[in-house]
Amino acid sequence: MGAARIQVDDKRMINCRADLNQLVPFKYDWAWQKYLDACANHWMPQEVNMAKDVSMWRSSNELTDDERLIVMRSLGYFSTADSLVANNLVLAIYRHITNPECRQYLLRQAFEEAIHTHAYQYCIESLGIDEGEIFNMYREVPAVARKAAWSLSHTHSLSNPLFKTGSLEDDQHLLRNLIGFYAVTEGIFFYCGFTQILSMGRRNKMTGVAEQFQYILRDESMHLNFGIDVINQIKIENPQLWTAEFQQEVIQMILEGTQLEIEYARDTMPRGVLGMNAAMMEEYLQFIANRRLVQIGLPEQFPGVKNPFPWMSEIMDLRKEKNFFETRVTEYQTGGALAW
Repeated sequence: MGAARIQVDDKRMINCRADLNQLVPFKYDWAWQKYLDACANHWMPQEVNMAKDVSMWRSSNELTDDERLIVMRSLGYFSTADSLVANNLVLAIYRHITNPECRQYLLRQAFEEAIHTHAYQYCIESLGIDEGEIFNMYREVPAVARKAAWSLSHTHSLSNPLFKTGSLEDDQHLLRNLIGFYAVTEGIFFYCGFTQILSMGRRNKMTGVAEQFQYILRDESMHLNFGIDVINQIKIENPQLWTAEFQQEVIQMILEGTQLEIEYARDTMPRGVLGMNAAMMEEYLQFIANRRLVQIGLPEQFPGVKNPFPWMSEIMDLRKEKNFFETRVTEYQTGGALAW
């Protein structure tokens, strides 16, 4: 009682001493808008018909061995990657972002990560794939394990309950985590698998899996955009963190992540498949890496590379109501229609 009212200028992205329970007045309107946009983009895995996928997966001649490898590797990596992402959100990032409208979006993102993990399990169960094999790939398949290990090494320390921000070193540690999490794990590590599965869908193969990956990619694109905004806002409010030495460290992180994803592409595409090959994917990943660098104010590291898959941008821009492959409209139930 009697405490002063929270003013907009009292709010900060990190190390804020203002009341975190007071949502408004907003300082970061973009964070609230992203929360609203995410809510409007809601979907659930069970809405997607998997009958055609099941028939194709059980058939002996509708999918090549290389196409089956892509499906298995994609489900193997993503089924645990989104669990790692959710753990990092809930146990680390949410605790250290001291802004209520951003926390509101993080809560929505955490729910979306749960939906994504649900979607991969729905695909695995529908196709009758060995769950033990899929869920252990991040420990048993080298190209998958290296990506998971990189993500864990750049994020897990913040979940230590004794970690606190407030010093230059610790604030840089948080910023390093956010860049590794958003710009690399969600901004680079997901793109080879998404491109491969969506290319299958464009060829009318495994369309149920591809439809779910399309929805997931659209969610992840929103997560990435939110994360980039958070990173840049922290830089604006804390310019002392963005030293020349730290910038070089970030460039190296993004180069490391890009190389790991290129190695994953080579592992999953030993030969040309689905109108693409490992060399094309390498250029695409370098193109993506350049975009991530520029988005956080750093120079491109791969001059002259182009996007060999422009259709990926078109997929991400589609409205949520339109089913990519069947062009049906999904109607969502509203709260007032529920029977309690």
